[in-house]
Amino acid sequence: MVENFGEYLRTLRVEKRLSLREVEQQSGVSNSYLGLIERGQRPIPGADILKKLAPVYDVPVRDLLKAAGYLKNEDISLSENDEVEMAFNYVMNDPRYKSGTRIKGGLTVDVKRFIVEMYEKATGKKLLPGG
Repeated sequence: MVENFGEYLRTLRVEKRLSLREVEQQSGVSNSYLGLIERGQRPIPGADILKKLAPVYDVPVRDLLKAAGYLKNEDISLSENDEVEMAFNYVMNDPRYKSGTRIKGGLTVDVKRFIVEMYEKATGKKLLPGG
């Protein structure tokens, strides 16, 4: 867990050279709310908000969850399906790849894994453990 989570989020934003308004446009999270978090005037946001912010700040959701204190132990092992689901949510929330990503109906874990693997190949990012 990061001692000052708001400061950590601000550092991530500044490193990406983004304004609070740009983060809002890309994530759908209110810039005023983000500003309050960065200044320590609001508690650490929930996992749903962090999932929206991760692709904007170009960090894995797991890293934000650890920094926020939601994942306490480095050795926490998620099921393979949970890993795929987290990686898939990261891909679907990446504002650079929103165009054409409307998905109707439920997707199987294998389809989600395929989408994540294509994203990994296109971006060079590693989202799934192993392999």
